Amino acid sequence: MRVLLDTHVFLWWNEDHPQLSRKARRILADPANSLVLSVVSAWEIAIKVQAGKLRIPEDAATYVPARAAHYGMEILPIQLAHALALQSLPLRHRDPFDRMLIVQSQMENLPILTADPEIRGYAVDAIW
Repeated sequence: MRVLLDTHVFLWWNEDHPQLSRKARRILADPANSLVLSVVSAWEIAIKVQAGKLRIPEDAATYVPARAAHYGMEILPIQLAHALALQSLPLRHRDPFDRMLIVQSQMENLPILTADPEIRGYAVDAIW
């Protein structure tokens, strides 16, 4: 299965965070699954590190690609169609990073691994 990771899932997996669900851990650890990391997550991490809202062990420009490569993650770019599809997404959730992940999940037909109940409220295949 190909699965899109929410930003917190990427971070938690790399930290072995206790809030990761058992199901999420099984999916992340299964080598038969293809883990997909969106460029939007790298963007969100870089912004939060710069703002002092997130601490990671090294610079985001080194950490994100190194950790993604370590787990063999596919990097999903943001396409023009993704950005334009945001216009038709209901405004229930205002976080711009999450909104882009929702659109990418829908348009790329990827389930999204997330603990975020706001994301699970959209028409996406959310796994937790």
